[in-house]
Amino acid sequence: MIDSKGSIVILTGAGISRESGLETFRDKDGIWSRVSVDEVATPEAFERDPEKVHGFYNARRRGLLDPAVQPNPAHLALAELERRWPGEFLLVTQNIDDLHERAGSEKLIHMHGELLKARCLSCGEVSAWREDMGLESRCPACGETACLRVEVVWFGEMPFEMEAIYDALEACDLFLSIGTSGNVYPAAGFVQAAGAAGAWTVELNLEPSAGHSLFDEARYGPASEVAPAFVKGLLDAI
Repeated sequence: MIDSKGSIVILTGAGISRESGLETFRDKDGIWSRVSVDEVATPEAFERDPEKVHGFYNARRRGLLDPAVQPNPAHLALAELERRWPGEFLLVTQNIDDLHERAGSEKLIHMHGELLKARCLSCGEVSAWREDMGLESRCPACGETACLRVEVVWFGEMPFEMEAIYDALEACDLFLSIGTSGNVYPAAGFVQAAGAAGAWTVELNLEPSAGHSLFDEARYGPASEVAPAFVKGLLDAI
C-alpha cells in the first residue's frame, strides 16, 4: 500500500473528537440541528448581532476547556504516527478544537480555524484566547475593543491554507480520512484530488460517509479503535 518513504496526508473531522466528549455539528442530533447557521456562523450574523455570535462560541470554548475533554486514542495514535513516520506527513483537520495539539501533533493545518484564537478586525493580529469574548474584549495587540472575532472559518469564507493542502494531496502516496461526514466541501473533495494523483485512499469512519465509494479501502467503527489499529499496521510495516 505504501512504503516507509511514502508521503501521508490525513484529514480528520468531528467524528474523531466526538469520543472526547465534544458535540458534532452535522449529525442528526448535532449542533446545527438546534442552532441556525445563519444566526451564529456567517459574517452577516456577526455584523447583525455580534453578542449572539460571541455567546455561541463562548459556550463552545467553555466546553472545550472542560477538564473532562481530553485527547482520545485516535488523537494519540496520529501524533505517534507523525513522530515515527520516516516520510512526509501532514495532518489536516476540519475541527476547531485543540485536541490534536494536546496529543502531540505538530505538522498540522486547521483548515476551519481554531476556537482558542481571536482575530482583531482592526489590526489583523491573531492571538491566543481562552476566555469568553465580547464587545468589551480588548485586542492584546492594539488595545482596541469591539473588534475581536473568533478565528474560525464561517460559512461563506475560504478555508485556510488551501494551496498548501492541495500541494500535499497531489504529492501524497496515502490519503486517510477519519471521522468525516463527506458533506462539507472543499474537504469532501480531497479524496478525489489525492486519488487522481495516484494515492491509495482510505476511509476510517463510524459508518460510510457520503463519499465512501470514492475510497480504495474502508474500515468502520469508533475512531478510537479503528485509527490506532490502522496506525499500528503502518508502523509495524516500517
